[in-house]
Amino acid sequence: MIHERTPLNLNEVKTILEEIPESEKKEEINTFLKKFLKTKNESAKKIKEELEKLDLLKIKREHVVKIIDLLPQDASDLNKIFIDVSLTEDETNKILEIIKKNK
Repeated sequence: MIHERTPLNLNEVKTILEEIPESEKKEEINTFLKKFLKTKNESAKKIKEELEKLDLLKIKREHVVKIIDLLPQDASDLNKIFIDVSLTEDETNKILEIIKKNK
C-alpha cells in the first residue's frame, strides 16, 4: 500500500533497501544501484542540505533528487534537469558550485 509519494535520490533508496529482507527484486535493485550510484551518502546529504538552504522557489524536491543522482557538470547539463523552469546565471552557478564542493 502506498502511503506517500516522495521523490527519493538513489542514496535514499539504498538506505531503505537495507531494511528490506533478501529477495530477487532486492538483488535487481542492488545491481542497478551499483551501476548508477555516483555519490556517497554523506555527499548526497550535504548537497541536499545546501540546495535547500538556497531557498529558491524554482528548485523543487524532484529537481534536488535529479541533481544528486546525475551530478551535472555544467549549465547545459543542469538545464536538462530544469526543463519546466529557467534558471538565472547566478542560480546556475550557485548550484554547480555546491555540486563541485561536495562531490
